[in-house]
Amino acid sequence: MLEKGVLERTLALSLASLACAVSPAPRPVAPGANAPADGRDLLPEARLLLRVAACQGETPVPVPWQAVVERHCTLLAPLVDGYKRDWLAVATPVLAQLRPKDLPPWVVYPFGGGDLLSALATFPDATEITTISLEPAGDLRTLAQRTPAELAPALAMLRDHLERFFRKAHSKTENLEKETSSALPGELSFSLVALSVFGFEPEGLRYVALLPDGHLRYLPDAELGREGARLHVELEFRARGTPTAPMRLLRHFAVNLHDDALRKDPSLLRHLEHKGTVAAMTKAASHLLWSKGFSRIREYLFAAAPWMISDDTGPAPRQAAEKGFSQDTFGRYEGPEKFGSWNDRDGADLVALFAKNGGGELPFRYGYPDRASHGHIVVTKKAR
Repeated sequence: MLEKGVLERTLALSLASLACAVSPAPRPVAPGANAPADGRDLLPEARLLLRVAACQGETPVPVPWQAVVERHCTLLAPLVDGYKRDWLAVATPVLAQLRPKDLPPWVVYPFGGGDLLSALATFPDATEITTISLEPAGDLRTLAQRTPAELAPALAMLRDHLERFFRKAHSKTENLEKETSSALPGELSFSLVALSVFGFEPEGLRYVALLPDGHLRYLPDAELGREGARLHVELEFRARGTPTAPMRLLRHFAVNLHDDALRKDPSLLRHLEHKGTVAAMTKAASHLLWSKGFSRIREYLFAAAPWMISDDTGPAPRQAAEKGFSQDTFGRYEGPEKFGSWNDRDGADLVALFAKNGGGELPFRYGYPDRASHGHIVVTKKAR
């Protein structure tokens, strides 16, 4: 539980956030240049991966895989139960207090990898979630070709990745890189586990290409064969066993967010701009938003997201102030852990901000801890 003073301050800031939140922009036009029907729907493969990786659904497990999958599911269940008990049950009420009630239902999560778990925990009402990272979603078409000897170590790697995430609330880049070379499509496997944790199931999965104007083209089989595993992906999902529940979307883009890459190919930024006003989050982002080399994605976030939640790898205090944003802080903070491109100036500014705002311990981690292993949260919001 939060200390009384922290809880009272949290509730007060939540009410203040409500007053300054920007109303959602009208939903943009359909993002695809072609109808989704033009692309191959890999829903059967997605449901098989859900059954194999997340141990959910009714899809039969191929006989040769059954012993491997049964063992995986036996070992996965206590990990998921522990995550629900030790992180979700603690973090969800706090996140609900921080989150304005009228945020846009469209979420952008740069440096997000396959972290649909945190996105759904932070924004449970989101209808469209966009995650962006260097790592691709993975090639789902190869799943059926795997042997039990290939599947067993891939599932063990997935459990190890999940166990580390459940314990630390973030994933290391080297772990994500290992998943990309796994016999399973790592990012998709992670996302389907997230769906199972939150009671959703897949309803469609297509690979997409970004057009120069930011719209999407859904890829047919012929182009899937040429493109391979570096494809962007769109995953449709809804509440499990509820055909009338509204459809939701996850889109994952494997894009380098450095300025040089976005200058060379701005199609992702064009796509994001079509969304209008969004909510945003980031965490465990190697402090890249502090640096000069990631100014384009940072400028997009300031322009499109009036409310953003992060650990200390969101915008630095000087950057927020320059753009007319204020920052609320929660938890204790004694300086950045040495991940990525951190620097003393921004670290000291953030320490001073936490000291000015005051507060007690945050009872869970949200991304990186600080250098003294304290959990912390920063909310960056448009000032009135």
